Amino acid sequence: MTTRYPMLPESDRERAAAIQAMFGRLVPWYDRMNRCMTIGLDGRWRHAAAAAAEPAGARVLDLGSGTGDLARALERAGAARVIRVDFARPMLVVDRRKAAARGEAPPPALQADALQIPFPDASFDAVTSGFLLRNLVDLPQGLREMLRVLRPGGWLVALDITHVPSGPLALPRRFLFHRLATGVAARLSGDRDAYRYLSRSLDGYPGAEALTRMLTDAGAVDARFRRMGAGTIALHSARRPLPDVESVSSGCDRP
Repeated sequence: MTTRYPMLPESDRERAAAIQAMFGRLVPWYDRMNRCMTIGLDGRWRHAAAAAAEPAGARVLDLGSGTGDLARALERAGAARVIRVDFARPMLVVDRRKAAARGEAPPPALQADALQIPFPDASFDAVTSGFLLRNLVDLPQGLREMLRVLRPGGWLVALDITHVPSGPLALPRRFLFHRLATGVAARLSGDRDAYRYLSRSLDGYPGAEALTRMLTDAGAVDARFRRMGAGTIALHSARRPLPDVESVSSGCDRP
């Protein structure tokens, strides 16, 4: 039996394939729907994510790069080189077209799985992602991979939708995302299944505080987050720890 969104297949392999196909289908409307659903605020959030990565002069890996908006924000913030990686090749094609429209050379990009990043350890000064983490079928593995390819002391930065904190405004904020924004996007794009998935994508996803603990459990230090978008968006950041002084000593016995 073929399972449709939002009820994804149970196996990780099938779920990953379904999500990959879904984002490939969304390409014609992706940028437009992002602007619509966020009332144009997504650009401001990506700017904040780029700044948190401290990209000036850095080599940055942007995972789940999509059509390249966060990667472009990193370049504007002074990154020396931004490598784009996305699971859905059609997204990267749009990024190339946008660069061509600006009269720029094709950006460095690679289709790959964020759970198996095809780069050696400590390859990047910063690793970023925008609206990626909820879509990973193995979130702890994804966090470990991001830290693996990050140089010691470098920043891991993740921007994503999050659970709204409890309080008197929680219900209207949930309605705004789960019903109004995703409902409008579903009608405008014509892909109801994809946006039904989006409205359910927080099911089973950790809250902002729990994700901060997961970053620490994965081996990060200085893990933190801040909320944006009336509490519906979280910007997480953490560092790969520097080597312990004793572990990099010459190995000689102390006197």
